[in-house]
Amino acid sequence: MGGGFNVNMEIISISDTHGQHKALQLAGGDMIIHAGDVSGRGGPREIVDFLDWFSKLNFKHKIFIPGNHDFFFENSPSDVINEFIPKGVTYLNDSGIEIDGIKIWGSPITPWFFDWAFNRDRGEEIKKHWNLIPMDTDILVTHGPPLGILDRTIGGELTGCEDLLACVQQIRPEYHIFGHIHEGYGRLKYDGTTFINASVLDERYNLVNSPTPLCMDN
Repeated sequence: MGGGFNVNMEIISISDTHGQHKALQLAGGDMIIHAGDVSGRGGPREIVDFLDWFSKLNFKHKIFIPGNHDFFFENSPSDVINEFIPKGVTYLNDSGIEIDGIKIWGSPITPWFFDWAFNRDRGEEIKKHWNLIPMDTDILVTHGPPLGILDRTIGGELTGCEDLLACVQQIRPEYHIFGHIHEGYGRLKYDGTTFINASVLDERYNLVNSPTPLCMDN
């Protein structure tokens, strides 16, 4: 399970802003984590607008992953992406960072759905990404949810990833943050992990949900 830590940090999680980021009310804190879909269509202009806003937020640490709408991050070479990332912003894509003893891993991958960005077939193809997640991860950030946890669509379908669920149950991070399924917004603690669907938009893309805080004071 997660490596464990003894800190007291003010951490806020958000997801699925889809270009409406400037309407959010964020006071600031130690860390903000965005779980993807920062844009509507994933074009460079949208990405620059988000990154400019994100970089100026009153948080010491600013971390984000892309989502299935954010095509720029899947279609652009890594050196081009790195030029876009402002100083003080951490971009995670099947990669991790350790901050003040907290080990964070982020992945934008979601099960195949209408040929969006970062889609992978369920089964062996998507498991390759989950197998990269370190066993001592404290905060796991993925764009999509695990199967059966805050992943129910308005039509009643459970859309999360079964292989991601198996991975999370093995690693047991302190927190698993995601979005993607807007109507799944909420928090659930299960088997030692606190799951957070941090989508700030509802299924009609209305900004109705509040940013979700984490309490890292073990």
